[in-house]
Amino acid sequence: MPFSEPTLPERVLAEPDMNAIVGSHDLLLITLDTLRHDVAAELAAAGRIPNLTARMPGGVWEERHAPGSFTYASHQAMFAGFLPTPARPGPHRRLFAARFAGSETTAEGTYVYDTPDLVTGLAAAGYHTVCIGGVGFFTKRSPMGSVLPGYFQESHWEPEFGVPSPTSFEAQIACAERVIGGLAPDRRLFLFVNVSALHQPNWFHLPGATRDSGDSRASHAAALEYVDRHIGRLFTAMGGRGPGFAIVCSDHGTAYGDDGYTGHRLGHESVWTVPYTHFFLGTR
Repeated sequence: MPFSEPTLPERVLAEPDMNAIVGSHDLLLITLDTLRHDVAAELAAAGRIPNLTARMPGGVWEERHAPGSFTYASHQAMFAGFLPTPARPGPHRRLFAARFAGSETTAEGTYVYDTPDLVTGLAAAGYHTVCIGGVGFFTKRSPMGSVLPGYFQESHWEPEFGVPSPTSFEAQIACAERVIGGLAPDRRLFLFVNVSALHQPNWFHLPGATRDSGDSRASHAAALEYVDRHIGRLFTAMGGRGPGFAIVCSDHGTAYGDDGYTGHRLGHESVWTVPYTHFFLGTR
């Protein structure tokens, strides 16, 4: 079926001055792996993800373009400061950027670091950096699966966090709560969580679906509802430490038969168009 975006309210987010945030706020980056923008927008408009929409400015996702078409490429870009780009003419100031001459997206309000990547840049600024992995590129079970978590001072992955687990996000949040509870209150935290629940297989999140019926756009939506039911715990745990700033986005979408395409790592609108939001946690 052809891909078509729903006619829903648009959101243009205010871009905060990250130089006033880095150092004074904890930072939380959540990637909802494979989440499509159209599904995310429809569920927000229908009131089906109330814990997320209660935090999002205006209760609406901002439409953006992914920096890569699959997990590894997109996260390499995001860890270099290239978050999903607003889906409208730019240039658009980035929140974070490595210092290099000629950057057209580094401007006043951009937090500039002198390391090759954001994670080590934040560590140099005094942050304790933690990765809670989800999909296969974060398992640390192979050299490639060790690259992305290797950026962080502390990283976690267990089979319960992975894509085959129907309770993956609950297990990830329990890990996050232990990490947050064990950190000194005066130490700033950069917590990254790669949420695997949206990724195939996700059929088990849809009531009545079976392994034989397989994954679908509907089971993808049901997986987002599952995440929303539990994500408030993570926001509460982070906000309880004091002021925080959260970024929640998809790394890329995925196709479910759109124009004959299935999956991702391909150049289709269902893959390139992603939801994004950012907001403050705790006391500013």
